[in-house]
Amino acid sequence: MELLTLSAIKRYDASRMHKVYDKWPNLARESYESVDDELDFKNIDHIVFSGMGGSGTLGDIFSSILSKSNIHTTVVKGYTLPSTVDSNTLVITTSVSGNTEETLSSLNLASKLDCKIAAFSNGGKMQKFCQKNKITYYGICSVHSPRASLPLFLYSMLRYLGPMFKIKKGDIEESLKILSNLQEKIVSSNLSDDNPSLNLAMQLTGTPIIYYPWGLHTSAIRFKNSLQENAKLHAMAEDMMEATHNGILAWEKPSSLQPVLIQGQDDFIKTKERWMILKEFLKSKKINYLEVFSCHGSILSKLIYLIYLLDYSTLYTSFLLKRDPTPVPSIEFVKRRITA
Repeated sequence: MELLTLSAIKRYDASRMHKVYDKWPNLARESYESVDDELDFKNIDHIVFSGMGGSGTLGDIFSSILSKSNIHTTVVKGYTLPSTVDSNTLVITTSVSGNTEETLSSLNLASKLDCKIAAFSNGGKMQKFCQKNKITYYGICSVHSPRASLPLFLYSMLRYLGPMFKIKKGDIEESLKILSNLQEKIVSSNLSDDNPSLNLAMQLTGTPIIYYPWGLHTSAIRFKNSLQENAKLHAMAEDMMEATHNGILAWEKPSSLQPVLIQGQDDFIKTKERWMILKEFLKSKKINYLEVFSCHGSILSKLIYLIYLLDYSTLYTSFLLKRDPTPVPSIEFVKRRITA
């Protein structure tokens, strides 16, 4: 594969998405520090996060952060809400555009139930609906596209929701520092051999099948989605533990798939054992696999580190394939049919 140059990036990236990714740590900190309000709903024991695509990633991240708390979380990526929604439930709807049909449906259903509601968007129909129905609403600015706007929404919401969810400020600050440190290594001004995102992109030669431990599933799903949106590649993701009970059998036959193993620095001891077994098996079958490791730190730090590293690798993959990451005509095709 030919070496990537900055001139080539500019040639294929017509709307300069890479420039937004270059600024992710700055956008994250500015968003976090610009918020001077916080939510304070009482007696909540169930939180429902509703959102699609990049907005759905936000629900996945918060669900992972809260996984060890005494609050039950549900992530909805569709039209309806679980039947368990009651007066002790907080439904959080997120749509960067404010016009996502599925999320608007969830918001409408929530407005008819005896539950608490908070909505986040950059205007659109969601803002109008909330104003009309006197629902707690927060406007958050977006940039370029919903997927590129992740740090703006994530860190604004961390400021709004952090105190209520008892998310440690130290963990948030740690994640911001980790973003900044990673920025120096992966940005477009560094196209050298020590850029881990570029190296990963250059090693992706087959159709990626992404294996992950449950705690890092958010980063794996996001990686799959970004490969599909940015690089226009088929990709799939599978829980590693589950895969060793069934999916591993598919490797008995020749395949064009390429395993990508996303691992935590401090995975559970039995998870580490299973990784070793899976690697041993892949080597015995002479299957080339790639490894990606999280940083040390809180679950928030691990997830945002992996998302930034892997998202940027999908941009580099698109440039290496001479594709513009921004246009999503197939998604627009679906939207036109839905609203027709």
